[in-house]
Parts: sequence; C-alpha cells; structure tokens
Amino acid sequence: MGELREMYERAGTADGMPEDNELYGALIWMEKNVNILDAAKEEARRAAALKRVLLWQYLREQIDRHQLQAVDHARSAGAEWTQLASPLSVGAASAAYNKTQRMRTSSLTDSTLDGKPVRRTPEAVAQAQRRIAAAERAERRREDGARRVHVLTERIARQLLEHRADIIQDGEVTDWLDEVAAVLVDCRTPTQQVSLATYVAATVRALKQVEQRTARPAATTEEARLVIAAAMALQDQP
Repeated sequence: MGELREMYERAGTADGMPEDNELYGALIWMEKNVNILDAAKEEARRAAALKRVLLWQYLREQIDRHQLQAVDHARSAGAEWTQLASPLSVGAASAAYNKTQRMRTSSLTDSTLDGKPVRRTPEAVAQAQRRIAAAERAERRREDGARRVHVLTERIARQLLEHRADIIQDGEVTDWLDEVAAVLVDCRTPTQQVSLATYVAATVRALKQVEQRTARPAATTEEARLVIAAAMALQDQP
C-alpha cells in the first residue's frame, strides 16, 4: 500500500486515498482514480496494477475466514442451517452447510499434504480436519509429556541439591550441580527448563564417571543413593 501511494503521488496526487489500514476503501479509490497514472510509464502502470491484484487476492483470502467466524457465531447462537441459506446466497440448508465446509478450507493447513491445498469439497475438508485434529491431539500429548518430565526433572534437581553433601564430589559433579542450583532459582521459561534438563543430565554423566573411576557408589547415604538412581532412571527414559 505504501508503494502504491507513492506511485500515485509521483504521478499526480494521492489526495483522498484512505489510510493503508482501510485496504478495501483504498483499493476502490485507486480503481476510480486509475487515470492519475496515465502519465506514468507503462512499467509503472503495470506494477501498480499487479500490486492491486495482489491486494485484492489478499482480501479474497480473508473473506472466507471472517464469514466463517460469523457463521460459527450464528450457529453458537442457535441459528439453523435453513436460516443461514439466504445470507450465504444458497437455496437450501444442505447447500449452506456444504458452502461453510468449503470455506473452512481457506483456514486449513494440512501438513500431511506436503503443503498442497485442501480440495474444496466437504469430504476433503472432513478428512483434513480429522488429520489435523489427530495431529493436534498428538501435539497435546507431547506437551503434556514434556510438562510431566519437567516437573520430575525439577523435583529430582532439588533433591540432588538437598543431598549434595552426601554425594561424592569431583570437579565436574560440583560444576554441574552449581549450574543446576543457578537455573533452579528461577526456572520458568522453556529455555530455562531445557537448561535444567541439560544440567541434570550432565550431572548424571559425571556421577556415573565417578562410580566407574572409584568402583563404588557416588552416594554416601541411602537417601542420596535413591535420588541418584531416580536421576539416572530419568535419563534412561525414551
């Protein structure tokens, strides 16, 4: 829009053109005032027209999404498909339903189709929605699993620090436990949570090396041994 406005200003004037955020009105203004560009070179007129085509396409892609929201709001307010037929310019309830399903394709992105657009048929939309819903459920399960692992990781990290005096220390164990203690002070963001998991895993590796080198447990008490065993079991999870 800014480039188009500059084109009109260079060619004559952009006075009266609506603001850039009033896209529809601005496009209508340019359509009515296309003669302003008559004095411009053919290349500039072509570029301006192509930008208008692009912006109209953008608006077209937004229409289905916004009309679909209105349909969903009407349905949630108790509107029947028969009542939606006339506003959707169709003649029957079934046609209103099918048109709504076709509109849903404008907002569907189905990664299982390798970026190919969803066909604009009710059957194709329904299949895509099932695949997307399945993918969303899988993602929620992954996120739930990640949250559970973080809660367990944080609990084990705190226990490792609580029993620090009962754990055989060497340079690496001490350094990694210091890192665990530092991130536990404020462990809220995803980056901090990843860091905590990394430091706990590094602590476990260092403790295993201590046990291999000394040929004896890295803990001097039963409670510390159980904490270390829990930390090692956590790292063995897939």
